[in-house]
Amino acid sequence: MRKVVVVTGANSGIGLALCERLLSQNDQIRLCLACRNMARAEAARSALLSSHPAADVGIVQIDVGNIKSVLQGAMMLKERKVVSMFATGEGLLTQEDRVTEDGLQEVFETNVFGHFILIKELEPLLCHTDNPSQLIWTSSSNARRSAFSLSDYQHRQGQESYSSSKYATDLLSVALNRRYNKEGLYSSVVCPGLVMTNLTYGILPSFFWTLIMPIMWLIRVFTNSFTISPYNGAEALLWLFSQKPESLDPLAKYHSCTSGLGNNYVSPLKMDLDDESGHSFYEKLLDLEKQVRKRVVQGNS
Repeated sequence: MRKVVVVTGANSGIGLALCERLLSQNDQIRLCLACRNMARAEAARSALLSSHPAADVGIVQIDVGNIKSVLQGAMMLKERKVVSMFATGEGLLTQEDRVTEDGLQEVFETNVFGHFILIKELEPLLCHTDNPSQLIWTSSSNARRSAFSLSDYQHRQGQESYSSSKYATDLLSVALNRRYNKEGLYSSVVCPGLVMTNLTYGILPSFFWTLIMPIMWLIRVFTNSFTISPYNGAEALLWLFSQKPESLDPLAKYHSCTSGLGNNYVSPLKMDLDDESGHSFYEKLLDLEKQVRKRVVQGNS
């Protein structure tokens, strides 16, 4: 049986780089691009097939910032019999936030809750003790405990929604391991390092990046976290794909690192969290799931 890999946010940046590296390593996988924009997804699929013409690359339209879209996309994924999944959405790089049509904070829904619902929908396919499945979350070095609060886990009140959401993914990964390891589903967290993507370049004028890029390359001589390219940033994702998920440390965040000479490697570091906080957060997500599903049903009736 071919391993099925689902990559969210696969049409550009780290997600697309991961797809390319996965196919270069093993073009016998069944790769599914889960994207919001179908035109960009088709372009990404064409680019991948041009370099890997024998690959099996499919597309599913999913907007993890919209619960109805997640539920519809999950139905299509169930038909494809998913056995392994990467959740690699790069998230929102700014601190701006708003309330979505689901009544949730956008950054929280996009980075955390939409993926949580997708996992719940795919639970029957992901949980097999004889053929373990793997979830991999793209976190960040900005995932700070100080930015997150269980009493305001959507971060409605603060100004660090991105940092809060990334710490929440760390907590959720730990909670998923506690809940699902015995059923053959394992979760891990990666940090891609400082990566330059289209989203990053869009934050500041292009001339600024032209001026600062030589400095960034110089800084990389002294710090391994400046991975810079999406290819380098995907190193930890690719490395985890080749590991036995049951052998990984559930409390470690696996960092993509690049030396000053351009050599890529992976460095695991303990996360600043605890198992009980993860469990408490998971229970809150279950309560929110009930509320949101009820609203979706009422909206469809």
